[in-house]
Amino acid sequence: MKQTLKLSATAAAIALTLIACGKKEEPKAPAAAAPAAAPAPAPAADATVIKIGHVGPVSGAIAHLGKDNELGARMAIADLNAQGLKIGGKPAKFELVAEDDGADPKQGTAAAQKLVDSKVNGVIGHLNSGTSIPASAIYSAAGIPQISPSATNPKFTRQGFKTTFRVVADGVHLGGTLGKYAVTTLKGKSIAVIDDRTAYGQGVAEEFKKAVEAAGSKTVAHEFTTDKSTDFMAILTSIKAKKPDVIFFGGMDAVAGPMMKQIKQLGLKVKFLGGDGICSSELAKLAGDAMADDQVVCAEAGGVEGEGKAAMEKFKADFKAKNNAEVQVYAPYVYDAVNVMAAAMVKADSADPAKYLPVLAATADYKGVTGVIAFDEKGDIKNGALTLYTYKAGKREQIAVVR
Repeated sequence: MKQTLKLSATAAAIALTLIACGKKEEPKAPAAAAPAAAPAPAPAADATVIKIGHVGPVSGAIAHLGKDNELGARMAIADLNAQGLKIGGKPAKFELVAEDDGADPKQGTAAAQKLVDSKVNGVIGHLNSGTSIPASAIYSAAGIPQISPSATNPKFTRQGFKTTFRVVADGVHLGGTLGKYAVTTLKGKSIAVIDDRTAYGQGVAEEFKKAVEAAGSKTVAHEFTTDKSTDFMAILTSIKAKKPDVIFFGGMDAVAGPMMKQIKQLGLKVKFLGGDGICSSELAKLAGDAMADDQVVCAEAGGVEGEGKAAMEKFKADFKAKNNAEVQVYAPYVYDAVNVMAAAMVKADSADPAKYLPVLAATADYKGVTGVIAFDEKGDIKNGALTLYTYKAGKREQIAVVR
């Protein structure tokens, strides 16, 4: 302020000096009026940030499946944010917190604890039964809802946890349907079984065996491998001596592909069956020329028919346009899992797990791209579908949807 007064006095002195010297100041145009200050924008309501955790194996042998799942989650988050939803009277901003479990149970529990510590509002995952089951205890203790888009082992929803859900049929339905199909449709008389000793592989293989026997046939061998093996010659040679017409494998496509190559090397002429773990777009690449047309029959733990096909086809087209990749298996189920969780939050008008969990559990008619989602008292999907596929010219082709 003092500096301003000093400058004004100086300017006045200069003006007087100029007048005294006989010089006149040119008249100045009146200064333009300062524009009126724009009114300050009303402060926007603080957005409610909702953290959705996602866990899958985005590293390791089945990283292609884990990435497929994660991309499905990211599509759901983007679509939710585009809707301008409000929860608790405030705009809802959904954020994905993604973790990698490498399909390893120990890494899976570490990832689960990390999400709990990050205070996520809900979790979608894990991909594998072997990671989903131990992680579910951590989420249950924290009261955080968990929806798996792909874990099929029956134990997952039979532990008494109120926080555990899945949007696909379980292994009883999956293995049982394939076992019956092997006998009644493929007319299998001598059936061999191999499993990778994971919670998923062992579970689906045991259900397959039960169904084979219930349908009046028998299994002539049951061999074991691991989810990291690449050499199957010893177990396949042992199986070859039993002269099977069908081999069922409980495991993932990363193992099934190399196994099929060795089946061909040994000259085994068999139908090759497996669950959703092998039922991917990638299997044809992994098996190469070892896969004959119609040799493989696999089942995806889900499926749509009739009017539902249009929504699924649109999702697959949108997925490819956005990610420059084909859907492997479960991206649509991840997409629906995220959305059904968000729908429960909107209905409860809260993202607090304790408040929206009862609404999620009561889900009875959510219409998703994978069909209608409704949960039973255990957290299993009601009336879950299975889709049977085969492969021709390296492309997966649908055989039938069964319930």
